Amino acid sequence: MRKPCQEILLGAMLLVAVAALPAVAQQPTGWQASNAPAASAPSTTNRYAGSSATVAPAASRPITPIQPAAVPSGGLRPITQVPPTRARVAKGSGTLPRDHGQVWREYDIRPYTARAQEVAKPEQAIVDWILRETGYEAWHAQPLGILSANRETLKVYHTPEMQLLVADIVDRFVNQQSQAEAFSLRVATVVNPNWRTKALPLMNAIPVQSPGVQGWIMPKENAALLLSDLTRRTDYREYNSPQQLVGNGKSIVISTMRPRSYIKGVVPTGNVWPGFRPEQGQLEEGFSLEFSPLLALDKATADAVVKLRLQQVEKMLPVKLDIPTPVAPNQRMEIEVPQVTMANLHERFRWPTGQVLLLSMGVIGTPGPTKGNPLTAALPMLKTPPRADALLFIEAKGSLLPPAAPNAPVSTALRGPASFHGRY
Repeated sequence: MRKPCQEILLGAMLLVAVAALPAVAQQPTGWQASNAPAASAPSTTNRYAGSSATVAPAASRPITPIQPAAVPSGGLRPITQVPPTRARVAKGSGTLPRDHGQVWREYDIRPYTARAQEVAKPEQAIVDWILRETGYEAWHAQPLGILSANRETLKVYHTPEMQLLVADIVDRFVNQQSQAEAFSLRVATVVNPNWRTKALPLMNAIPVQSPGVQGWIMPKENAALLLSDLTRRTDYREYNSPQQLVGNGKSIVISTMRPRSYIKGVVPTGNVWPGFRPEQGQLEEGFSLEFSPLLALDKATADAVVKLRLQQVEKMLPVKLDIPTPVAPNQRMEIEVPQVTMANLHERFRWPTGQVLLLSMGVIGTPGPTKGNPLTAALPMLKTPPRADALLFIEAKGSLLPPAAPNAPVSTALRGPASFHGRY
């Protein structure tokens, strides 16, 4: 009887052992214990955790498989976003640095702004001339500089040497002796540049930085002879009034710009017949001249900033497009591509006021419409875009403007000789 009982007991123990085997076999290698092991349970070492961490036996904790990290298509893992780096801001010492001996000056500019009531911000002209004389970088680098103005006061913080340059510019604006001085300018063209043959002995060349531009100065008597000779030519034409005057320290803009429309493309319209519409374009042709003169304090020399922009549409090149649409599959339309010629001049000039400054832009597109030639109009192969030598005459005319009401004498903060650094 004992042998069958032992066999039954052995079989029951074997069944218990077999029932426990699947739970052990399904354990993943990366088990993580979510609860602390019991105090009475024996401990074992998890050799897959990378350390000698003590974990509870398998029978005493829940099974929690590790979920694999999501990998996007292509096998690239997402990049961790790094917050942007922001500049550190400090309050500073609360005082302006004086490491280069900077000083504060306030200039009274009311004698000039009172004469320019028609200008919205006349003080801007003073600021612009200071920046031209000193350079823009002098106020945006070391040493620290400040330049600010309203209609009454110009405030400057810079070195004493820079204050001398600023004071010279301000004096030239507020000088009452030159408030009635004026300049004249003429914009003209000559189709044939052979006018130089007779004119060169009358003129002296000056250096010009802009490519393709030439400059000369000549006595006013020689300028009168040159203009008399040019006006007798059939290919000479002027584009503004010879009586055009510009006051000292002021600016003028002469423009003949006019719009010109053309078809530059097509825009789809869906199922609305014919399925597209022309796209209109517009550009300007003509010339725009900005002129800003300024006399020296002794009126012996003059400075002028000349900004000229010239643009001419030589012709429109036709291009035919095939435009199949759902409502009309066989369609064609002609668009236009402009052929444009442009010329630009932006430079500062200095010359003696007793002479006339003459600038030539070279043979470029004419700044205005020209009279058509019946022969070339009838023969398209002879038709070419109009070209001419663009000329600009600038002359200091003296006291021609009506004098303004007298102002009380005003003294600027500093005086000193003008310094031009050999740049002109």
